[in-house]
This record gives sequence, structure tokens and C-alpha cells, in this order.
Amino acid sequence: MTRSEQLAARLGFTGMSFLNLSVAESITSDCLPAQIDIVTALHACNTATDDAIRFALEKKAKYIVVVPCCQAEVAGVLRQNKSKSLGNALTEIWRHPLHTREFGSQITNVLRCLQLEAHGYQVSVTELVGWEHSMKNELIIAQFKDLPRRRPAERLNEVMQTLGIEELKERFFVSA
Repeated sequence: MTRSEQLAARLGFTGMSFLNLSVAESITSDCLPAQIDIVTALHACNTATDDAIRFALEKKAKYIVVVPCCQAEVAGVLRQNKSKSLGNALTEIWRHPLHTREFGSQITNVLRCLQLEAHGYQVSVTELVGWEHSMKNELIIAQFKDLPRRRPAERLNEVMQTLGIEELKERFFVSA
């Protein structure tokens, strides 16, 4: 932090400050305002993107811009619960380990988008850079528009139930 503070001072960024807080601590810290305009996360690995989204939702961010990186949590739950779902033909999508990892990554971002929509955000998904530069280049942009929440919340829950990953409801929470 000291080097960052020195760099900010040297460049004349007098309004810039740095806090050594976890995401959980930052949600309740008195050092941050109750509402934040923009929250970004670039290549936040595994659940760090979800932590950034949780922070943004708690702080009522107007804009959320995230570029997720590695996502292993959903794939792990899919793998763990595979035997419970074998009667469902959809399990063929993640039967092989490589497919489990890739499908888990894909479904993670689908759940994130549904979660944001279930909180009233308009969501757009695109590439950050071309695939030839990075395989992890999905850009999720959300703008709070106070949109209807019921249908995305239902779809989020339906997707989790269909895939047998309901235990992740706390991570992909919807407003009450």
C-alpha cells in the first residue's frame, strides 16, 4: 500500500486513497460510502468475482463491470453431485472432466448474469479481447435500471435446481 500511496502522490492523484480490507470487511467499513458508483473486477479468480458482485450489490453500485477468470466452484459442485443426477440426460454435458470444467465456467457466468438481473440490473455480455489473446475474456457489464426482478430470480433458481447445485444459493443470492 505504501508504494501505491507514493505513486498516487507522485502523479498528483490527491483524491486517491487505499484501504487494506477484505471484500467482506469493505462491505461494512465506515471508510467507504454506503453507495458506490462503479465496481470493477479484472480477472478475479474463482469466487473473487462473486465477492466483487456481492460488494457491488450491497453498495448499490450503479455500474458493475467484471471480467471473470478461473471458475472452479460450480464445476466442483457439479462433479460432487454427478451421481445424484445421472438419470438426467443433461449430465452428459459435464460427464467428462474437461467438459465439467468448461461447463462449470460457462454456467457460473450465466448464474452471475441472472443474479444481477434478479437485482434489477440490465446486463450485457461480450468479449474483452479476441479469443486469440485470452480464453478468459468474458466481459459482463451491468447497469442498474431497477428492472423487474421476479423472472430472472425464478430462472436463476430453476437453473440451479435443474443442475443439482442448489447448495450455491447463498453465493448466487437474490433479493428478498
